[in-house]
Amino acid sequence: MRSSSLFRILFILYCIEVGTGLVLAPWSPVWDKIMMALPWEILRTFGLYAVARAAVTGFGLIHLVWGAHDLDDLLFRRRVRAPDV
Repeated sequence: MRSSSLFRILFILYCIEVGTGLVLAPWSPVWDKIMMALPWEILRTFGLYAVARAAVTGFGLIHLVWGAHDLDDLLFRRRVRAPDV
């Protein structure tokens, strides 16, 4: 296995893990506890708005789509390129 393939696999795992965390975390009860523990009231108030939660969820979805795209590229498009190499 080449090092570039290893780094791609690690990046895909990173995207899936972080994306899943960012999609699920804002809607869990732990998010409320973390936001209430913040010392700055303006940040605390903004973090409890649904818009802020949706923005974090959207960022997580971007990570998941990026990871799925790279996984597709690694698994399926490599087979198409293999005869040329």
